[in-house]
Amino acid sequence: MPQISNLRFLLSPIKPSLPFPFSKPKPYSLFTVLCSSSSSRRHRTTPNHQSLNFRSRSNSTSSREDNSKSRERGKGLPMEDTGNGTSGFNKRRAEGIDKSDKPKRNLQLKTRRLNPTNTISYVQILGTGMDTQDTSPSVLLFFDKQRFIFNAGEGLQRFCTEHKIKLSKIDHIFLSRVCSETAGGIPGLLLTLAGMGEEGMSVNLWGPSDLQYLVDAMKSFIPHAAMVHATSFGSDATAQSHASNFMNPIGLIKNEVVKISAILLRPSYIEGAAVKPGDMSVIYVCELPEIMGKFDPEKAKALGLKPGPKFSELQSGISVKSDHQDIMVHPSDVMGPSVPGPVVFLVDCPTESHAQELLSIQSLNCYTADYSDSPPQNVKTVTCIIHLSPASVITSPSYQKWMKKFFSSQHIMAGHEMKNVEIPILKSSSRITARLNYLCPQFFPSPGFWSLKQLNCSNVEPIFSGEDYVLKAPEIISAENLLKFTLRPHAHLGLDKSNIPSLIAPSDVIEELVTEIPEIVDAAQHVRQFWHGSGETKGYMTLGQDNKVMIEEPWLVDNALPSCLENIRRDDLEIVLLGTGSSQPSKYRNVSSVYINLFSKGGLLLDCGEGTLGQLKRRYGLEGADIVVRNLKCIWISHIHADHHTGLSRILALRRDLLKGMAHEPLVVVGPRQLKRFLDAYQKLEDLDMQFLDCRSTNLASWEAYEGNSEHKDHSATGNPNNLEDVSTPTVSTEATLFARGSRMQSYWKRPGSPVDNAMSFPVLKSLKKVLSEAGLEALISFPVVHCPQAFGIMLKAAERINAVGKIIPGWKIVYSGDTRPCPELVEASKGATVLIHEATFEDDLVEEAVARNHSTTKEAIEVGDSAGAYRIILTHFSQRYPKIPVFDETHMHKTCIAFDMMSVNVADLPVLPKVLPYLKLLFKNEMIVDELDDAADAGIRN
Repeated sequence: MPQISNLRFLLSPIKPSLPFPFSKPKPYSLFTVLCSSSSSRRHRTTPNHQSLNFRSRSNSTSSREDNSKSRERGKGLPMEDTGNGTSGFNKRRAEGIDKSDKPKRNLQLKTRRLNPTNTISYVQILGTGMDTQDTSPSVLLFFDKQRFIFNAGEGLQRFCTEHKIKLSKIDHIFLSRVCSETAGGIPGLLLTLAGMGEEGMSVNLWGPSDLQYLVDAMKSFIPHAAMVHATSFGSDATAQSHASNFMNPIGLIKNEVVKISAILLRPSYIEGAAVKPGDMSVIYVCELPEIMGKFDPEKAKALGLKPGPKFSELQSGISVKSDHQDIMVHPSDVMGPSVPGPVVFLVDCPTESHAQELLSIQSLNCYTADYSDSPPQNVKTVTCIIHLSPASVITSPSYQKWMKKFFSSQHIMAGHEMKNVEIPILKSSSRITARLNYLCPQFFPSPGFWSLKQLNCSNVEPIFSGEDYVLKAPEIISAENLLKFTLRPHAHLGLDKSNIPSLIAPSDVIEELVTEIPEIVDAAQHVRQFWHGSGETKGYMTLGQDNKVMIEEPWLVDNALPSCLENIRRDDLEIVLLGTGSSQPSKYRNVSSVYINLFSKGGLLLDCGEGTLGQLKRRYGLEGADIVVRNLKCIWISHIHADHHTGLSRILALRRDLLKGMAHEPLVVVGPRQLKRFLDAYQKLEDLDMQFLDCRSTNLASWEAYEGNSEHKDHSATGNPNNLEDVSTPTVSTEATLFARGSRMQSYWKRPGSPVDNAMSFPVLKSLKKVLSEAGLEALISFPVVHCPQAFGIMLKAAERINAVGKIIPGWKIVYSGDTRPCPELVEASKGATVLIHEATFEDDLVEEAVARNHSTTKEAIEVGDSAGAYRIILTHFSQRYPKIPVFDETHMHKTCIAFDMMSVNVADLPVLPKVLPYLKLLFKNEMIVDELDDAADAGIRN
């Protein structure tokens, strides 16, 4: 039997190392303010226990928050004030050493008291990715006291929040393969489990030997507080041999309610060929114990037994001696017929090469009684087989031949089918999107609910048609979201479709909206007139008494159109807010990601939280999202916190597959140094076809060093993306900044303006310069912000253009803050910005929380934009305590708008942007500021 190796990571306390092991400081050039980091982010990923228990504004939790803040200060976590125009910030959090202020936890595995006789059990399809087809569905094996999940792709956590599946009950996660498609949701899930309750939760993670690569990669950014007991089975050496025991079952779980074993499945390689990481697949066999028949006391008495303890022993399967006869009484003498335990297979056969190997697995023959003329002894009938394999494999002759062995089993085909696209997995989010689309389709073009006609899908027949199979209905059924197969009680054995969501017509959502808010009809018409009406419609809307719509005098909007927007084309730029929430995905907001759509010139992603690919699919459709990913020019990551980058590997893996066999360059990924450690470790598992560049290598000083190096200069490029003399240079004195010599933070930032490792970065900078030029961008410059170690913001500058009469028009400028406290570096980088996208995690009344966690309030974000003279400000990254719309003061919003998921702002529509805000407020006028995390608590989900 292959050896099982136990991997247990992030378990014992580890002394924090120095957060910034920079090389010896070097002289640095101007714009030093653009290259370091600090600012605390979400509650989930920080090891600080107060953060892990951060809840909401409700009275029941505000006292805990106050206590948390006082403890922080009592432990030497002062709220620093630089005295140089920088708002206060949490120094220890920015340094990355606040984790040492909490006692280390040794999270224990949960123990359950199990009862196999009176238990309820079923397997259920958790339809992650069914509507977007971006990730593998998960399967839940449910018992009264235990939960087992098979595969955990991106979006699983958000799915469980939506459908109130209790994450706190999950004991084990099994991976059928180890790749971004099946494991993309694990980092976020582990972080959430670690933050539950006072002590956190741990979980067992199982998978083939490749699992070790994933574990090693996650160590680079998951804090010590999160814990997983990871067990891998099978080894590369074993996989390369053709020994018969390679395909023998490997026992994983055996308790009173279930026995789970794994059978490794590899591609049918030529003898001696090496098995590459990621090639190994697993068949999981789940066997429930048989239930003994009913005890017959009359038979026991007839065999000379007295009522008493011996009755119980017989019911427990123990033979006893008769009290009145010289015989042994066996359980079979007094018990009715036993009920055999159900058997469930979960089969993931990713390629036809795996399918050919599937036929040769002899250890499954004991489950094929109705296939063999002379079945082996102790044959067990397979009750249900869940097929996780793609349709192209399932319909192959090899796979069909294998399926025929299990003719009497119920087959559930969990591969992707187009019909599932029409039923959104995240209904709450889809309803909000549809309402926003009704109110303002210009800024919210995504309909919320896709139809096959919209997706240009002429073939609506199921992929798994009867003609493709040797088996016929009812033995084969296509999986649907929340489809159940009941295993216990035995009387209810079989399919249960009662929980499958029904199709919702978009017209029903709008009809409900109009009934709820009748004035929304006039509001939507008024919004449309901003684009299509006469010049007379220049007023703005407010809510008067009784919430009646009132049109007031023109808003005090800065109507001075920036010169960069003169004669701007609609196909020049679009800013798409894919994820606008903080910390962890919620029902209504996904985590951080911004897509910079440059249309025919490609696009860039700024941050890439979990589920970013799914959001692209919801915004652009299935094929449209593939085009977006294929044409990406660069991905930029602000900092290492998981809500900003755990969707990266899935995007990169899809791009790799889409461009397979085509001439192309690896995608440039710009991010903090810690991200490289994760990507390097992960690429041992699967090739991501990328090249990494440290954010510090894209600050202005590094670009200047690159431009000054003749060996790497490329004078042939047009639209030079690094005409640095044209880029607005900060005028703030370096000695007066947060990162200046002798400042509170200089000791650990080590002069961040200095060029970093030029010999390594220059070749990648050359590649980046080339793609920026192709995208029509003049500059991409990273700068440090105050959040956590190695946190950055970014400035993008478009190249100049010439209008029809030969006039030179400057390019637009976009600044994205990442996560940060207000700081002069951000203000300087934002001077004259066309659009500032700024985080606004907290409402104005929670400024102390913002300082403690190194985030910004709504007012602070607006003040940054105002002081920098930004033309428009888009607020994002809202705490999940604000489920639908955050708290804000309208008096400060004259050039600002609140972001929602799927919001798409075309550069030509920027003059209109602030005018839409009151109408958005009308849309949510009946919404209370409900703490969604309290709602999630009912589902066992805690931040």
